[in-house]
Amino acid sequence: LWADSKENLVELALQVLIVTLDEGANQSDGPSDNLFLNYLSRIHREEDFEFMLSGITRLLMNPLVQTYLPGSQRKVNFHQELLILFWKLCEHNRKFMFHVLKSSNVLEVIVPILHYLIDSRADHSKVGLMHIGVFILLLLSGERNFGVRLNKPYTATVPMDIPVFSGSHADLLIIVFHKIITTGHQRLQPLFDCLLTILCNISPYLKSMSMTAACKLIHLVEAFSTPWFLMSNQTNHNLVFFLLEMLNNIIQYQFDGNYNLVYTMIRKRTVFHQLANLPTDCSTMQKNASKKSKKPLTRKSSQIEDESMEGSQPARPAEPGTLKASLMKLPRIENLTEDVSAHPSKKLMDQLTQSLASNSLESGKPIAAVAGSPVQPGADVGRGEAAGSEKVEENEKKDDSSSTADKWVPTPEWISSWKNKMPLQTVMRMLQVLVPQVEKMCIDKGLTDESEILRFLQNGTLVGLLPVPHPILIRRYQANPGT
Repeated sequence: LWADSKENLVELALQVLIVTLDEGANQSDGPSDNLFLNYLSRIHREEDFEFMLSGITRLLMNPLVQTYLPGSQRKVNFHQELLILFWKLCEHNRKFMFHVLKSSNVLEVIVPILHYLIDSRADHSKVGLMHIGVFILLLLSGERNFGVRLNKPYTATVPMDIPVFSGSHADLLIIVFHKIITTGHQRLQPLFDCLLTILCNISPYLKSMSMTAACKLIHLVEAFSTPWFLMSNQTNHNLVFFLLEMLNNIIQYQFDGNYNLVYTMIRKRTVFHQLANLPTDCSTMQKNASKKSKKPLTRKSSQIEDESMEGSQPARPAEPGTLKASLMKLPRIENLTEDVSAHPSKKLMDQLTQSLASNSLESGKPIAAVAGSPVQPGADVGRGEAAGSEKVEENEKKDDSSSTADKWVPTPEWISSWKNKMPLQTVMRMLQVLVPQVEKMCIDKGLTDESEILRFLQNGTLVGLLPVPHPILIRRYQANPGT
């Protein structure tokens, strides 16, 4: 009934186009000799950009459109090819990416990407789809406009397996990332750094956060800051660094509208106090390390709060016998991104202006951002995949055996080396100022309802009470063999 040769033609054409746009693993740092990439990077007309963007968004949303009559609309299923093409366009044509980000049209791409991420989180065979979706978000999050656009209110047009909430697209992003981290399969762990880097990049621009998103975010802090998790791996503490940096950005630059997050931090203040007082003596460390559990990072909450959207389907694992997708070893996050200050000096601005004028965007090579020194190294995401499914299984077995035989043991010196660098000053100062005020108000007025406390926090201010605002640091994606 729905046989259509054009759909097969489009899918094959997309696949051929993606192959022709492949640079190859041995591409040098110089200009690409791939003519297809060269011509792709030279597209510059606004009407061409609009034609490509509208077509991509329409086709990405096509399988997700809800109709009153089931089966009344033809569904196309080449979203993976579309995402790779969109990735290539944004990576090799900066003008196209700026066109995407200059209006709210970027949200029409983000929503289907988040849907495909949440839908594929339990399927080992779709790990490649997860990677390309996260890399697109990482690439876009390096630009200020992306964070600003996420403040637009979100109306649930696509059913997702996430709790019902009322908020912005930024809330949607946080809730989806929380779901991926807490309920995704083990092979997604190398992506945790990328997910938290995206949240760090957008955090200075988030004007308001819903209570649901705030609870999910603080739950990640609570889960990642447990002693057994911190001491079970050499680099797990970096995840806490990313989350603290995000909280610092919101407190310093967007305190006024984020009273829900502030209230949640006050309620969960013991998490931050325990983190600041993390023990470093050997006996306590061994005791904490022995508590290590392989349970997922689930959150204890009511069924009402975690009730999924109407019409959504739970994520399904791969069918028995499905081959596991194999990927290259994912680079460390500091090799995947470069640090760029969001507050360039006047001298730096002059240099950037001159470089923009001298380097045409039509040359096909992305403009290099001025990189700063890395502030915090990323977690070791080097649990790479082998070249085939059999090797993947062998590596996983070797990892399990090596973890028991040659288990890494934390030392007091190792804990002290990063504990003293944790950016807790802003959070602890905020708690030091607000907790006594909230407690006094609750005692004086006999408050039992959180609405009064939220109203107090909404009208409060921390001007002059916090440490000097730190410069905003954006970790911008840079091309590398791993992607």
